[in-house]
Amino acid sequence: MNAAAAVNSVALVQALASSITLVRRQFPAAQPNLSPWRDDPHTRFWDQAASLDLAFYFPGWSPKLQCRSLLLQLQLDVDPEAMPSFCPSLLGVVMRGMTFEGERWRLATVGDWLPAGLHPPQCDQVEQLQLICRELFELFEYGVSNHTSS
Repeated sequence: MNAAAAVNSVALVQALASSITLVRRQFPAAQPNLSPWRDDPHTRFWDQAASLDLAFYFPGWSPKLQCRSLLLQLQLDVDPEAMPSFCPSLLGVVMRGMTFEGERWRLATVGDWLPAGLHPPQCDQVEQLQLICRELFELFEYGVSNHTSS
């Protein structure tokens, strides 16, 4: 689900803003987009309510990442019983390196956390992507106020 449409609490807004900061700390030129998906019936058919999707666009081709943009999908454990002031737990992260032609590689926080695909990013970039994933888990586990003060 587009992150812009899914945010329904102050805690989630803070977590989303901090998530953007985490990515931009590693890739300062990346421009965030909180609505990477089109709003049409076909796209809505595949909508996942427990996912926050956002993208980051680079000013051009990123040879080290082997893509033009990153698509981040944050898989959340949404508890309907939780108070609205609490941020949901993060179950996993899927990052995709994208071009106009489609997906070039995918990194998921399952197994070895290594990118799979025909055009993987360079090793130093993989470390940055894994760091972002670790920091996202910390952010959602400990909360925004604890994470930003460190």
